[in-house]
Amino acid sequence: MTTVNRIIVTLLWLTLLVCSAYVAAAPLAALAQVEEWLQQLAAWLQAHQTANPTNFLIGQVAFGVVTILIFGLLITLEVWTGQRRGVRIRTVRGGSAELDTASISRRLAWHLDQLAEIVRVVPTVKSRRGAVDIKLEIEAAPDIDVTMKTDEVVEVTRDIIEQDMGLKLGKLDVHMRYAPIDPEWVQ
Repeated sequence: MTTVNRIIVTLLWLTLLVCSAYVAAAPLAALAQVEEWLQQLAAWLQAHQTANPTNFLIGQVAFGVVTILIFGLLITLEVWTGQRRGVRIRTVRGGSAELDTASISRRLAWHLDQLAEIVRVVPTVKSRRGAVDIKLEIEAAPDIDVTMKTDEVVEVTRDIIEQDMGLKLGKLDVHMRYAPIDPEWVQ
């Protein structure tokens, strides 16, 4: 839905930009043009209403219903994200609970922050079909071996999510960057 929203909003802004530029360049001509269009629309509607009032009323109702359905759907899709804020956990004895993704993120950040040479961890956790997708933004010491540290982070994350928390790990995306080098370290 995000792509559709971007396309609609971009077209709307472009239309408003062109109209605003036209009004700014020739305000009286723009108002005269709008007035002419409205008079033509009123004459067209008046002709259809007098020709067949029943069909005109049906057209009004259909236009109103379609407008409400389209804009209602767009507003509903904009407000409703469709993404759950938690992950359903089932226990061995048949119980269940929903664990908030923010708490998963906090626990993961705390555990990964304990690793040597990790300066900062910012996890993003999303629930998807009974699993969790995790994106990790990690800032590490400038002198680490990136491949070894990435493997360690992936292993610890998998252990925390799957064994400690009993969740299913979906997609794991690790973005690692070096922390800035402190001038005091350079000699």
